[in-house]
Amino acid sequence: MRIRILGTAAGGGVPQWNCACPGCAAARADPRLRRRHASLAVEADAGRWYVVNATPDLGEQIEECPPLRPGPARRHTPVAGVILTDAELDHTLGLPRLREAPTLRIIATDTVREALCGGLRLDRVLAPYAGLSWATLPHEAPEALDGGPLEIQGITVSGKRPRYAADLDAEPAGDAWVVALRIRDRRDGKALVYAPALAAWPAGLDRALHDADCVFIDGTFWDDEEPRRSGFSQRTAVEMGHLPITGPDGTAERLAALPAARRLYTHLNNTNPLVDPADGGHRRLAAMGIDVAREREVIEL
Repeated sequence: MRIRILGTAAGGGVPQWNCACPGCAAARADPRLRRRHASLAVEADAGRWYVVNATPDLGEQIEECPPLRPGPARRHTPVAGVILTDAELDHTLGLPRLREAPTLRIIATDTVREALCGGLRLDRVLAPYAGLSWATLPHEAPEALDGGPLEIQGITVSGKRPRYAADLDAEPAGDAWVVALRIRDRRDGKALVYAPALAAWPAGLDRALHDADCVFIDGTFWDDEEPRRSGFSQRTAVEMGHLPITGPDGTAERLAALPAARRLYTHLNNTNPLVDPADGGHRRLAAMGIDVAREREVIEL
C-alpha cells in the first residue's frame, strides 16, 4: 500500500488567514513552516488514487503530488474519488474544487452524506457542474474498494456534528458523524488507520489500532487547556471534540503502546507548539516512538 501525506493542519491551516499567533507568524516569515489542511492520498490500484478528505487546499495538494496530476490524456486524472471521515467544512470544502470532473465519486457514511446534501445542499450546488456518485462507507465490516486489493471500513469515534448541521434531522442516517478510516491491503495484510479527529478512544478503534501497521491520530492540541490559553475559545480541547496529546486525557501514552511500525500525529492546530519543528515536544514524542506527520512524505506499507 502506498500513502502520500497531502496535509497535516487542522481547520484554518498554518498560517490561518486571520491569526497572528506565534505559529502563524513564523509560517508567514518562513514558507517551509506552512501546513496545508490534513489529508492523505492512498493508491487503490496501479495509477488510481483516493483522496482522504477534500480540503480547501485540494487543488494545490494535487499539484504538489505528481502521481495525482492529470495525464497523459488531456482530461485523464488518477484521482478516482474522495473518502470522507466526517462532514466538517475543512474536510469537505474541496469537493466543489473537483467540479470540472464529469462525475465525482464520494465515499462517506450515510450520516455524512445527509449532512452534506441536507445541510449544505452540496448535491444541488454541484449538479449543474458534475454528477455526484455516492457510495456508503461500510462501518459494520470491511468491504473491498472498487473490487480492488484494498478494503475499507469506517469506525465510529464521535457523534460530534458540524455547526451547520446542529439542527439537522439525521434520522435514519444514525450517529456516524466522525469515523476513523481503516484501510487494509488484502495482498499482504498491511493496514492503515487514519483518525484525524478524536473525541473519544472507543473499544472498536482500539482493536483496529492494535491491528494496524501505520496509524495517524488526532494531534489538534498539545494539551486540554491550549484553546483557552491561546485565547480563541472558552472551551477546552476535549469540549471541542479533540483528545489532546498530553495530560489526563492525552493520547500519547496510548499511541506509544501500539505495535504499529509507524505512529504519527496529524491535524495540528495553528496554536499547537508542534507546528514549530524545533519545539521540544518533537523530541519528547520521538523518545516514545511517535512522529509528527510530514507533508509530502510517502509511506510504503
